[in-house]
Amino acid sequence: MISFKNPNLFRPNSRPTSPNPPSRPESGMVLERTPRPLNKLSFSGFKRSPSLMSASSTPPALLVQDGSYLQALSLKLSEAVSKALAQPTGPVPVSELVGGRRSIPAGRGHVLGLLIASELKACRNNPHLHKAILRSLHRPLSVLLSNLSALLLPLLSSPAFLSSPAPTVHAPNPNATQLHALAAAGFAGELLEIFDEMGLGLDNDTRGDGLKAIREGLVSLIGRVVNPLIAGIKSELMPLLESLENPVAVPAPKTGTKAILHPSIVSLQALMPVYARALTRYTTALPSQTTLATFLISIIWRALVAFANRPQVTPLTSPLGSPQLPKRRATSGNTSPVTQTPTRFTLKLPPSRPSSPPSILVTSSAAADARALYELMVLLPRPPAECDATHMAREAVDEAFSDLNALATLLESIDNPLFKVSKLRQEILGEIEKVTANLPTLIALPVLLRGYSGVTFESPSIPPISSIINISEDEYRKSCLSGFGRAEQCSRIVSHSVLDFLRTKGSHSPVEQWLANRVDAIDH
Repeated sequence: MISFKNPNLFRPNSRPTSPNPPSRPESGMVLERTPRPLNKLSFSGFKRSPSLMSASSTPPALLVQDGSYLQALSLKLSEAVSKALAQPTGPVPVSELVGGRRSIPAGRGHVLGLLIASELKACRNNPHLHKAILRSLHRPLSVLLSNLSALLLPLLSSPAFLSSPAPTVHAPNPNATQLHALAAAGFAGELLEIFDEMGLGLDNDTRGDGLKAIREGLVSLIGRVVNPLIAGIKSELMPLLESLENPVAVPAPKTGTKAILHPSIVSLQALMPVYARALTRYTTALPSQTTLATFLISIIWRALVAFANRPQVTPLTSPLGSPQLPKRRATSGNTSPVTQTPTRFTLKLPPSRPSSPPSILVTSSAAADARALYELMVLLPRPPAECDATHMAREAVDEAFSDLNALATLLESIDNPLFKVSKLRQEILGEIEKVTANLPTLIALPVLLRGYSGVTFESPSIPPISSIINISEDEYRKSCLSGFGRAEQCSRIVSHSVLDFLRTKGSHSPVEQWLANRVDAIDH
């Protein structure tokens, strides 16, 4: 009141008044609030106190003494399992709903696994508490596995799951039922990643963590989803690969720059990118990499058998009616001038036949088809090489790809040709040894036999290998060419029989010497 009655005329009005004595508690509160600007007002102060409380309650030693930690952990895990399988909120297209339900969002299995890993890492130095936490995981994880199985059962039994087992160019994406099943498999795969990181469920001893049944259940769940989808792609690929064994004549391209390929290769050029994206989507979980490796090895082996037993044909084949075409042109020059007038007259009329000459049918070479197929196979995903669990599978897949590449190189060498009359015998043998170093014997042998007998006049036509060993072709395919392992087991017996046959012919060819070297390597 005094300051209002006796104002200081020399003091500007904008100058703040003198601070109040610090002895008053109200002024202390004003001093704390006035320096903070309005843009600093937030609820950060309310967020810091709970974090401090949670940080002070994290040490597990205090919780173990009163016995409340394990009970709280069990409730926390049960709640986490319920949230992991709860329906997400938000708008969703009607086409993605199955029975009014949405699929499990990606990342929830990883979140649940991180919760389990954090609790186990926190008590790493306390073995008794660590075992108690492992025991507390059994019930919620068993409930989780049962709920996942119940969720998958109507999906896998639905006709829509296998209505389109393999994607197509016009429908490259999975349908809604397949999406829901893949989401459940992805959830199990994310949880198994944490299992692998923490080493859970790997001990066969009952005195271990006791989670082996949970691990096996999750792996089985992934297989029930992924295996039928990969089998659908395999069922579509196998007929195309088997047809590569039979040469097909196709019309020659009008432009010389376009490569002449087998019709199956042309179909695979459109399908293989679609299959590559689908396989990448199907095999996100680590346990599915074994199925992927088996699939890749089987289709590559089928391609090897098809190209190895593909008969040699003349690349150029005349179409029907084309043999008469040179005769017409030869006789047209001997006709009288009177007969040329109707010809000129008919050219002015609308022609009843195509003006272009009949197209020439050509057959693609096995070398070009094999090289094109290898470039398409490279698009497919492979098991990761940096993971210890899939390292062996990746090595087997890489060897199969190497064999396909080597066979394409061998077929290209045969077309060069490899067996030139001007070459020395040792020179040809060295080239054969170099090209076939990584090829199975039963794959390289028929190619070499056909290639050598086809370019040398002194060597007679060699019968098929099945005829040499006195069995039918179907029996030979089933008993000796069913896979990489079976071919390696039968290579010794078959090689000895073919080598004896060549020696009775007395050809002394480089192929005979190559096969003798292979037999010596197998025997020793």
